Amino acid sequence: MKGIRLQQSNHYRNSLTLGFLSRLPSSFLLLGLALALGLFSFSAFGHTIEGKDASFVEAIDGPAIGPFIYLGAKHMVTGYDHLLFLLGVIFFLYRPRHVVQYVTLFAIGHSITLLFGVLADIRVNAYIIDAIIGLSIVYKAFENIDGFKRLLGFEPNTRIAVFVFGLFHGLGLATKLQEFDLSANGLVSNIISFNVGVEIGQILALSAVFIILSIWRSSGSYLKHAFVTNVALMSGGFMLAGYQLSAMVLLTPIN
Repeated sequence: MKGIRLQQSNHYRNSLTLGFLSRLPSSFLLLGLALALGLFSFSAFGHTIEGKDASFVEAIDGPAIGPFIYLGAKHMVTGYDHLLFLLGVIFFLYRPRHVVQYVTLFAIGHSITLLFGVLADIRVNAYIIDAIIGLSIVYKAFENIDGFKRLLGFEPNTRIAVFVFGLFHGLGLATKLQEFDLSANGLVSNIISFNVGVEIGQILALSAVFIILSIWRSSGSYLKHAFVTNVALMSGGFMLAGYQLSAMVLLTPIN
């Protein structure tokens, strides 16, 4: 990422491709595990509000700040699509302040479209939005392995990309709430509370991911597997996008 990556990340990137072929067995094992996780999490990718949570949302009539904060946090912590994208975003960020900068851009983006989408009742095709979210994972992982620079000769502005994809992730969150007939009584406070919960869940999840990445970076296996990890992220993003597009074709009623 321009202007903030340490020189170590550039060293990692240049050496990852060279060392990849000599480590095919362990690399394929890691890739296989990541893809298996992606297949296992398909039901969670287009994760919806279900069960008792769904019954509560449908029945609520009036402000319910605490419960909606909880729902927002739970939705983000279990949101594999959002977390995989953010994993790609912070993969080559080494300092907490850099993580905060990029995650803030993402948070601003998804807050705008979540609030505006629900409150203004902007309807979009949930399958297409979720497919774009899957492709956002592909984009970030491809950037992490210098794909754009090697293929096109330049690197897109990462800050702009993170913000724009944040807008799409927010629309994805909005479509989940739009599945319910939300009461107008207390709607504004409830949606704002839901968004606050999303931010809390995001902070909790990313804190854990950043700690794990920091520990991993202190070992030689990070250099050994960073390239294939991003390839696995790309593969998972493609699968998730394909899943949503297939569901759109197969499950959308024909008029």
